[in-house]
Amino acid sequence: MIFEETSIKDLYVITSRVFEDNRGYFFESFNSKHFNERGINSNFVQDNQSFSEKGTIRGIHFQKGEHAQAKLVRVLEGEVLDVAVDLRENSPTYGQHYSVILSAQNKKQLYVPRGFGHGFSVLSDTAIFSYKCDNFYNKESEGGIIFNDPDLSIDWKVPASEALISEKDKILPRLSEL
Repeated sequence: MIFEETSIKDLYVITSRVFEDNRGYFFESFNSKHFNERGINSNFVQDNQSFSEKGTIRGIHFQKGEHAQAKLVRVLEGEVLDVAVDLRENSPTYGQHYSVILSAQNKKQLYVPRGFGHGFSVLSDTAIFSYKCDNFYNKESEGGIIFNDPDLSIDWKVPASEALISEKDKILPRLSEL
C-alpha cells in the first residue's frame, strides 16, 4: 500500500498494489499493520455502503465529540469526487478542503481522520461508495456544513442545476455558523 500525504496533515490518499490476470484482479484494501506503521491506529468497527445516481452530492457530514469518526472510503462501482474538510479547531489548515477522484477503476482510497467533515459527489451514472468507520454512528452527535458554503468554495464537478441534494443537507449551516 502506498500512503500519499495530502496538503492537509493526517489526510492520506491510499493506493494498493493490484494483481491482475486473465481471471480479473486482487488487491488488499485494508491492512492494519500498514496503517499502524504510519501512526494511524484506527480500530474500524462499522462498514457502510451507499448507492447514488449521477449528480448526487452527499455531505458535508461529521460526528461530534466522543462520537467523532475516522473513515477509510473507496468506490466499488463508478466514480466520485471525494471531499474532506479540516474542522480541527487548532489546525493550521482549519476550514481548508481536499478533494480527490475515487473510482472503481483507480481503486484509490482516502483516509479521513477524526475532526474532518466529509462528502462526495457522483460523477458517473451511478456509484457504490463504501466506508469503514472507527466509531459507531450516533444520531445526536451528527453535524454538517452546507455543500455550497461560499467560504469553502468547493467545486463538486456537478452543475448546480443537476445536483441531487437531500432535504436534510439543503438546510445545513455554513462553516462560519458552527
